[in-house]
Amino acid sequence: MTAQSNDLGLKSGVLTSPADAMLSEAIAATLAAEPEFRVQVFERLVGNIESFMSKQVHERPWTCRIFSGTDGSRVFRGGVGHSLVIDTSGRLWRARSYEDFVTTYIEVEGLYEIDSLTPLYEQMREYL
Repeated sequence: MTAQSNDLGLKSGVLTSPADAMLSEAIAATLAAEPEFRVQVFERLVGNIESFMSKQVHERPWTCRIFSGTDGSRVFRGGVGHSLVIDTSGRLWRARSYEDFVTTYIEVEGLYEIDSLTPLYEQMREYL
């Protein structure tokens, strides 16, 4: 095999999305906001990302479900096992969607939905 025949158009298996950069920008903008406005800022920016990505038919889907934590926090759960939590003081936390919460479920029409999320901050990493 020559060097030329070795290059068969191989592509990386790592998938990227325009939403990745948009989410990073949303986190930075949220951290720049006053703590008492961070939930509203992040909710608006996440909504913008969802709206934009819903029109990108050739990209992988991007979703975010928003919950209220049992402590009054807001929990933003993505589709890839990560969550972002904004606590009642306006601090942002990076969380794993399953391991970093005490989660209870409720049965709704034969399916189980999240009933409550209690953040376990000691297991999370704070965005600074």
